[in-house]
Amino acid sequence: MHPYWNCVVEYCPKWVAPNLLTFIGFLFAVGIFLLFTIMDYYILASDDDYPDVSPLPKWTFIVAAIFMFVAYTLDGIDGKQARRTGSSSPLGELFDHGIDSYTASLIPITVFSVFGRGEKFSLNSYHMYFLLWNILINFHLCHWEKYNTGVLFLPWGYDITMCITVIMFIITGIWGYQMWQFVLPGGITLGKLLEIIIYGTALLSNLPTVLWNVYLSYKDRTGYGRSLLEALRPFSSVVIFFLICMGWVLNSPGQILDTDPRPIFFITGTIFSNICCRLIVAQMSSSRSEAFNMLLIPTALVTFLSVITRSARLEFGLAYSLCVFVALAHVHYGCCVVRQMCRHFRINCFSLKPHAD
Repeated sequence: MHPYWNCVVEYCPKWVAPNLLTFIGFLFAVGIFLLFTIMDYYILASDDDYPDVSPLPKWTFIVAAIFMFVAYTLDGIDGKQARRTGSSSPLGELFDHGIDSYTASLIPITVFSVFGRGEKFSLNSYHMYFLLWNILINFHLCHWEKYNTGVLFLPWGYDITMCITVIMFIITGIWGYQMWQFVLPGGITLGKLLEIIIYGTALLSNLPTVLWNVYLSYKDRTGYGRSLLEALRPFSSVVIFFLICMGWVLNSPGQILDTDPRPIFFITGTIFSNICCRLIVAQMSSSRSEAFNMLLIPTALVTFLSVITRSARLEFGLAYSLCVFVALAHVHYGCCVVRQMCRHFRINCFSLKPHAD
C-alpha cells in the first residue's frame, strides 16, 4: 500500500497535523460502528433464521466500504505526513497506536453484520466473542513484543485484513449478504472458514513471529533483558480480564451473549483498548508496565452482582451502565495523557506550530 499512500499524502496540505488525520480516520471507523449499531443492533439482519428482522439495505455496506477505505488511508498516511512536515513525536506514535487499539475491536464487530450470528452459515455469538478476543490478544502481543524488544515489528496481515474487509463490504453491497451463504466441501461454512483463517494465522504466523523476535532480543542482548516475571507482567490484566468476562458470559442470567451481545462486545473492546494504551505508554517511556487495570474492578463487580442476583433485568441495566462508565473513563484517560504530552513537548495535538515556537 505504500505506493498508494505516498501518492495520496502529496495531496495533503502541509499545515494539516498528522494527529488530525489519525483522528478523522478514527471518526470514520466509529461512523461504521454507529451505522451498524443503528441499522443492525442485534446483528441479526443478515441471518435468514430471523425472518422478522429486515435485511440491511445494500447502501449500508457500500457506505461502510467507503468509510473503511478512508479510515485505512488516513491511518496509513499519518506517519508519512509527520515525516513530511517534520512533526514526528512520541505523541504521534501514542495517538496512532492508541486509536488503533480501539479500532481493533470496532471493525470486527461491524464485520459480524455481514454474516449475522446464525449457526447455519455463520457463527453464533460465543464463537464471535472468542474471535474478537483472538484479534485483541494478537494486537496486544505486538506491543508486548515492543515492550520487551524495543522494536515494533508490524505484521503485514493488518493490511491484507483491511483490504479484504473493504472488498467484502463492496461485494455485500452489490450482491447482498446471500453471497456468503454457501457450504464448502466437508460441510465447512464461511463462518467456520473465517474461524480457521483467523485462528490459523494467529497460531502459525503472528504468535511464532512475536516469540521468535523476543527470543532473539534476549539471545543478542538487543532488548531490555527483563526477568521472566517482568517480561510477562503486561499479560496479568489481560488474563484477569479474560477470566472475568468468561465468568460473566458463561453464567449470565439473561444469556446476554445470545440476547444482546453488543454491550459485551463494546465493553470488552473498550477495556482492552485501555489496557493496550497503558502498555503503549509503558513501552514508549521504557517504564514498568501496570500489573492491574483499575477498570477491571467495576467489571468484576457487575459480573458478581449479575451472577449472584440471577436477575436478567439488573444484568442488562448494569451492562449498559458499565458501557457508559468504561467509555468515559477511557476517553478521560486518553485526553489526560495527550494533554500532558502536549505540555511536555510544547506542541499542539491537532495543529502544527512553527519550529521557531
